[in-house]
Amino acid sequence: MTAFADLMAFQRETEALAQIAGRLGWDQETVMPAGAAHQRGEEMGAIEGVLHARRTDPRVGDWLGTAEAPDAAGQRALDLIARAYRRNACIPARLAAETARVTSVAQGIWAEARGKDDVAHFLPTLEHVVALRREAGQALAAGGFGGGDVYDALLDDYEPGATGAGIAAVFGRMRPRLVALRAALLGARHAPVPLAHRFGKDGQMALARDLAGAFGYDWSRGRLDLAVHPFSSGSGNDVRITTRVSESDPFNCFYSTVHEVGHATYEQGIDQAYLLTPLGAGVSMGVHESQSRIYENQLGRSRAFTGWLFGRMRETFGDFGVADAEAFYGTVNRVQPGYIRTEADEVHYNLHIMMRFDLERQLMSGALAVADLEEAWNSRFAADFGVAVDRPAHGMLQDVHWSVGLFGYFPTYALGNVYAGCLHKALRAAVPDLDAALARGDAAPATGWLNDCLQRHGGLYAPAEVVERACGFAPDEGPLLDYLETKFRAIYRL
Repeated sequence: MTAFADLMAFQRETEALAQIAGRLGWDQETVMPAGAAHQRGEEMGAIEGVLHARRTDPRVGDWLGTAEAPDAAGQRALDLIARAYRRNACIPARLAAETARVTSVAQGIWAEARGKDDVAHFLPTLEHVVALRREAGQALAAGGFGGGDVYDALLDDYEPGATGAGIAAVFGRMRPRLVALRAALLGARHAPVPLAHRFGKDGQMALARDLAGAFGYDWSRGRLDLAVHPFSSGSGNDVRITTRVSESDPFNCFYSTVHEVGHATYEQGIDQAYLLTPLGAGVSMGVHESQSRIYENQLGRSRAFTGWLFGRMRETFGDFGVADAEAFYGTVNRVQPGYIRTEADEVHYNLHIMMRFDLERQLMSGALAVADLEEAWNSRFAADFGVAVDRPAHGMLQDVHWSVGLFGYFPTYALGNVYAGCLHKALRAAVPDLDAALARGDAAPATGWLNDCLQRHGGLYAPAEVVERACGFAPDEGPLLDYLETKFRAIYRL
């Protein structure tokens, strides 16, 4: 028990330092002055050096060799620490610190390039990031992770146990039904009307706060700020969210907020006994995305909840040109082949992910050069969406992920949608009167069920296992595709 207690105490300090590093990232994206970017890169590199030294400290190996867990949760914690220890041991300290430094600076360079639609300004930095992440993937693959595949070794950090081949198979089964549904909807005689008014920033932010509260965000342990790319940061008792505002598209603000609240309430809802332990965070990014996507889509874009949102928007903005709650439900769920992933409707969203998944696998394997990425992106987008990319900010510069080295992250969005489809099916069976509450702007019956069945467990169970425990069946893509076809065929009167 002494070895176990010593290891847990050491791990608690490591987790606390990691939270500090995360807070530096939050600050950089929200309130840090632009002139601090390079200094912040040095700071991030320094703290990553400290973290890497702790995560590879020989004492961790010694403690793991003798520690005895007092219970199943303790054993799971030991397993997760051992896995992380093996992964971190594969990565040289120099590489860990350099990656943290470069990706911190790269965020600012990406934001500048995006603002100027200047791909050339970003390419040298992206080359550097890709080289660093490829080196890390190679080191992890050599250490036995990802079955020896560079991309799979990186993917394993975000969705343990997943493989590129397995995800490609899921996407291969999803694509035909998604493409067929999209064709039917875009060819329908009836189509919802788009918004055509301006919506003030102050009104949007006030309503965004109301939405966060409706979905259970604990304001005593969080805050809402603006960022170029919305995100959630932190865990336990300090979980912060961001959103963005477009006066012509309030849904961008509202549904980005709800999406990030899904991430945040997952973290806030984990059993407090797991705070600052390996169990005290979401178990994978796929499971994390299942929470953000079910909050945003199956709940937030439902007929019942949009009826409440319609009334709140009328109170806040007055008459904005949509006749009634039913027409508004259609407007919220309007299907169109837009450029931006974060603004994509539910039918198109996974097609955006499939494209990024294929491109980043090619980047990591070396089959695609960074210099050729823009052309590859634009060609693939035109083939998949039937629209030519009009500007780089609507193309390969739109997402922050690659600038910060998150290769292997993108497919977890689609996995999250698959998990969310399964969870929604189980939720509807467990809470048959859910729509009555949603129509009052009350998501508590849904969020309470999700917390009890999934969120409170944190990292206690493996990704697919925690979803299966919540649903009562193994996850697969069928419930998501069935939900999409039923919902959108009704909206488009097919």
